[in-house]
Amino acid sequence: MARRDTKSLRTAGISCIVGAAATTLGGVVVQGIVQPVTTVSDHRWSYPWSSGALVPISLLWASLHLLVFVGLLGFARSGLAGPSRSARLGATLALVGTALLFVGELASILIRDQRTDDTGAVIVAGIFGIASLLTAAGFLAAGIATLRARLWRGWRRLTPLSAGIATCVLLGLDSTTKALPTGVAIYGLCLLALGVALYTQPTPEPVERPVLAVQEQAA
Repeated sequence: MARRDTKSLRTAGISCIVGAAATTLGGVVVQGIVQPVTTVSDHRWSYPWSSGALVPISLLWASLHLLVFVGLLGFARSGLAGPSRSARLGATLALVGTALLFVGELASILIRDQRTDDTGAVIVAGIFGIASLLTAAGFLAAGIATLRARLWRGWRRLTPLSAGIATCVLLGLDSTTKALPTGVAIYGLCLLALGVALYTQPTPEPVERPVLAVQEQAA
């Protein structure tokens, strides 16, 4: 792979690192600081934020999803999940799911004053649910393909699969709103590991050729 491509993949890794780190921090802050002191009803879509505060918060979350999307695009381009159909499909599903998370954050602004059982809120919740489902399926497929491809070694091979497992946890927490930020923080940590893996090794690790084979060719 050309040096220019390697540089672009490392840039994608940095994008994923920034987006994922901020996502993790955001989940911790919401769970540990915002939720305990909020006076907003958990039946409001904007919970735990006020209607006005949700606008910049949703824009912030949307921008983080965009950064993660760039990172996942780099991972898809790297070929580190291997050339299999499941690798390509998995990466595509993860990208589509992340893009839908971006859409869901922007749509949240439009229904920020609604209750969670209002029609608009149910529709937006459905967008997030589908997005999480696609992301989970994508990461699981890409994660298994990455393990089989063996183009990454060590801890890096586990990062796509861990992101898939974390997204499954996130799906399970959707119905328990007050625990959702913890799931988001775990999801962010797994994406952070994926971003670090892509930045530190953006291309497949070269296979060492046996010394004897090299000597025979040189003879």
